[in-house]
Amino acid sequence: MTASRILLPKKTLSPYVSKELRDVTKEPLLFRTDKGALAYGYDATVLADICEAILSARSNDALSKQQKHIAEKAEILVRAFARVGIVALVDEATGFQTDRGHDALRLLLERYIADGLQKWIHTFPDSFFAELDRLYDNAPTSARSRPQYYSRFINKYVYDPIEHGYVKAELDKLNITDEGKRRARFHQWLTSEGRTILTRQIGKVEGMMEMCSDIEQFKEMVKRRKAVTVAPYLFDEMKKIIE
Repeated sequence: MTASRILLPKKTLSPYVSKELRDVTKEPLLFRTDKGALAYGYDATVLADICEAILSARSNDALSKQQKHIAEKAEILVRAFARVGIVALVDEATGFQTDRGHDALRLLLERYIADGLQKWIHTFPDSFFAELDRLYDNAPTSARSRPQYYSRFINKYVYDPIEHGYVKAELDKLNITDEGKRRARFHQWLTSEGRTILTRQIGKVEGMMEMCSDIEQFKEMVKRRKAVTVAPYLFDEMKKIIE
């Protein structure tokens, strides 16, 4: 299967894929990995070309609603490529590339991509909400049809127990505008370390949910258990950026 067909259905992307890109994706390069195994890959520029094709398809409204998230991620990659490219050009012009570590540009690209993709990380798994549906005896819900009390459940049993509500209070300060509206989901403010801690907390709560037959039994179990606190500082310096 070619790289273009992996990313988008052929019919959708085909009008925006050049003959050169189509040809090169049909003939992957054979190379040897660090461990000595043979593998197939593509020239690094192929990824940029595929991203451009996806963005062209989006510009012409050729993507379905379900495919638009792919274009958003392609845009993140293109912006990251541009930033790293500028750094590389300046380094070459000034001679600084001789002092830069051999993998410094790769690490820089990883950082730019990680910053851009953080909001796409699926922090609360579908299984978590499936357990909520079961405990409340609700039909299966989706992201757009979940009741408001699910949010209150998450605040009370996931966020509030972390450092006895300190982190939740700080996130509220960061996240709520002067008009009282939320800027983003709480977990989008977290650093990678904070996200890891939050994921563990979610896992603990989900484990308790799985042991209960309904929401009342879950609440009773929580009362019997001593609150477990975890690392106090989950978020970065977003407050400085906002101010």
